[in-house]
Amino acid sequence: MGEIFGYVRVSSADQNENRQRMAMCAHSIMEKHIYSDKISGKDFQRPQYQAMLKRLKPGDQLCITSIDRLGRNYEEIQSQWRILTRDKKVDILVLDMPLLDTRRDKDLLGTFIADLVLQVLSFVAQNERENIRRRQAEGIAAAKVNGIRFGREPKPLPSDFSHIHELWKTKRVSTAEAARRCGMARSTFRYRAAIFAPDSS
Repeated sequence: MGEIFGYVRVSSADQNENRQRMAMCAHSIMEKHIYSDKISGKDFQRPQYQAMLKRLKPGDQLCITSIDRLGRNYEEIQSQWRILTRDKKVDILVLDMPLLDTRRDKDLLGTFIADLVLQVLSFVAQNERENIRRRQAEGIAAAKVNGIRFGREPKPLPSDFSHIHELWKTKRVSTAEAARRCGMARSTFRYRAAIFAPDSS
């Protein structure tokens, strides 16, 4: 009988992985066999996942709490599932979906059911990821319409910017010299000059 491994993933460093780890411990998975990434599930180029993949041997078992912890890209989840089950010959147990347990029902019907459930769940995982991105984009757009700024506040213009701007506009100083006098990069000066209104100084 092979060894049992657990894989835990959260999308960012400030998210908590304790619930997933507790689920692994409840299935008697040793801490040294639990691999954890704090990174997006958009692809499988994750340090700990790749380290675990190299360690897995035929007959081992991989445990995850839900299919979206494995990943959120429909095609890549399908591809990775085949690598694990067919190439690496590893069994997979998805805790919140008992039908996705490759240890049981290894006949044709069992495999068909597992594949069907996997397709549905991986589609749902990707669809949710796309919905999150759409909602974020809509939220940012709405915030901008309401005058909410994103990113750092621009530095105030130097007190003599109007004079320097006039020298630059009439070609009495170069862009590089105007930017130097203002303590800005040339690209920043060009941007600030393009939106500058003399009566706003």
